[in-house]
Amino acid sequence: MIAEETVAFIDIGTNSIRLLVVRLNQNGSVTVLTMQKEVARLGEGEFATEELSPDAIGRAVTICKNFVDLSLAFGATEMVAVATSATREARNADQFLELLLREANLEVRVVSGREEARLIYRGVVSGIDLGSSRALFIDIGGGSTEMIIGGQHDYLILESMKLGAIRLTNQFFRADESGVVSRKKYAQIQQFVRNVLAQPLNRLRKVPYSQVVGSSGTIQNLAEIAARLYPGTSAPGCLRYEDLQLVIRRLCSLRLEERRRVPGINPERADIIIGGAVILESVMRELGIDAIGISPHGLREGLLMEYLSRIPGLPHAEKISVRRRSVIQLGRSCRIDETHAMTIVGLSARLFDTARDAGLHQSGDRERDLLLYAAYLHDIGNFISFSDHHLHSGYIIRNAELLGFDKGEITIMAEIARYHRKKPPRKKDLTFSQYDPDVQDQIRTLALFLRLAEHLDRTHAGLVMDAGLARSADGSIMLTIEGRGDCTLEVWGVRSEAAAVRKVFGGGLTIEVREGSGKSLRGELPG
Repeated sequence: MIAEETVAFIDIGTNSIRLLVVRLNQNGSVTVLTMQKEVARLGEGEFATEELSPDAIGRAVTICKNFVDLSLAFGATEMVAVATSATREARNADQFLELLLREANLEVRVVSGREEARLIYRGVVSGIDLGSSRALFIDIGGGSTEMIIGGQHDYLILESMKLGAIRLTNQFFRADESGVVSRKKYAQIQQFVRNVLAQPLNRLRKVPYSQVVGSSGTIQNLAEIAARLYPGTSAPGCLRYEDLQLVIRRLCSLRLEERRRVPGINPERADIIIGGAVILESVMRELGIDAIGISPHGLREGLLMEYLSRIPGLPHAEKISVRRRSVIQLGRSCRIDETHAMTIVGLSARLFDTARDAGLHQSGDRERDLLLYAAYLHDIGNFISFSDHHLHSGYIIRNAELLGFDKGEITIMAEIARYHRKKPPRKKDLTFSQYDPDVQDQIRTLALFLRLAEHLDRTHAGLVMDAGLARSADGSIMLTIEGRGDCTLEVWGVRSEAAAVRKVFGGGLTIEVREGSGKSLRGELPG
C-alpha cells in the first residue's frame, strides 16, 4: 500500500504547454484526472534574438498560472514542471523562471536536449510493446528535434538537434509571409535541415532497429492530414513516406488561409507545419523509412513514468512489459480481487497448456497471453455492478485504451471476459456473429478455458491446486483436478460446462478428482 496523493506534471515546450494531473491510489494504480494543452508560442521570434519576447512570456505565465490553479482544484500536493528548447536557449530565461515562481508559484526545471530526449523516450515507450526489439523514436518540437534508439526498458542513443517547426519558420519566413511556398524556398530549408542532421543520422545508422515511432503535435497532425486526404494508404496511427510527400506538396501549394482549411489540419499549426514537415521528410528519406507509427505520448508522460518508477511497489518501478503494466493498472484501478484473479490466471494457463499438449487445440503463445490477461481482468465489471458483471467486464476492457495491444487483441480479450459466465458464445449473439469464423473459434476456445477456471475457484478459497485436460482412449475429454478439502461446488460448476466442452473439443466430459496437499495455485501474467 502507498499513500494516496495527487500530482501534476507540466511540460513547457516551445510551441505548447501541456498539463497532466493524476491521482496515485493506495493499491498502486494511477487515475488520470485531467489532461490539458494550450498553445503558448513561447519560442516565437526567439531564435533570431535569443530572447523570449515579453508577449510570449506573458502568454506562458498566464497558461501556467491557470494550470497550477486547475491542479490545485484537483487536490494536487506536488507539481513537477520542466521547460525545454525555447527556455534553455533564451538569454532572459532567468527572468521567465522568476516570473513563473512569483506569479504562478511554479518552480520549473530547465532540461538539456539529451534529458529532453530521454524523457520523451520514457513517455513514448510506456505506451507501446516492443518485446525484445528496438525502435527509432522521432519527436519534432517547436525548437528542437529529438531522436532516440532504444528497447522496451533501455535506450542506446539519445540525439537532440536545434531543428524545430517554430525555429525553421522564424528562420526562413518573414512574420507577414503568408503565400505559397516555392520549390526553391522548400529546397533551401531542406538543405539546411540535412546539414544539421548529417552527423546525428550517421550515428543512428550504426545501431539496428526494426520499427520507427513518431511523437509530437507536428507528426501527429501530418498523419491526421494524410489519413484524411489519402485514407486508402495512411491512417492517424501510421504515416507513409509517400503520403507525407503528397501532403507536403499540397501544403506548399496553398496560401496560409487556404492551408488552415486543409482536411485534418490543426489551424493553429498551419503557419509552422511546413517547417516541421521538412524535418520529418528529411529524416525518413535519409534513413530510408517507408512508414512511421504515431504515438500520442511524449515528454509529459515521460515525467509521469519517471516519477512512478521511483516509488517501490508500483508496477512502473519494475522492468515489465507495457501490456502487463497496463493490465495491472486497469485491474487495480477497478479494485479487482487480485488473489482470485491470479488464481484464475494460473488455472487458465494450466488448462490451456495441458489441452495444447494433448492436441485439443493449436492456439499459440499470442492466444495464451490474451487468455491470461483476460483472466486477470475477468471480474473487472464488478466495479460497475455484480449483476451482469461479465457484460460490464467486456465493455470496460474494450474501452479502456489498454496500452501495448492492437484493436483486434483488445476485442478478443473483451469477448473472453464477456463470456466467462452465463451463456457461452453463440452465433446468434449480435456482436459475436460479426467476427470472422477463425476469430469466433478462438474466442469460443479461450472463453471455455476461462469458464472452467472460474468454476474451479468457485468459492474463491483456492481449493484447487492444479488441473489438466486430456483426451481419453474412448474420445472423451478428461479433466483431472488436484484439490484439497471439499471441492464439491467446484466439480458441480465444471459439470455445467459439459455441452460447451463437447462443442469445442468434440467429446463428452469426464472428471477425476485427486487429493492434493500443496499450496494454492497462483498464476503469473505474461511479460
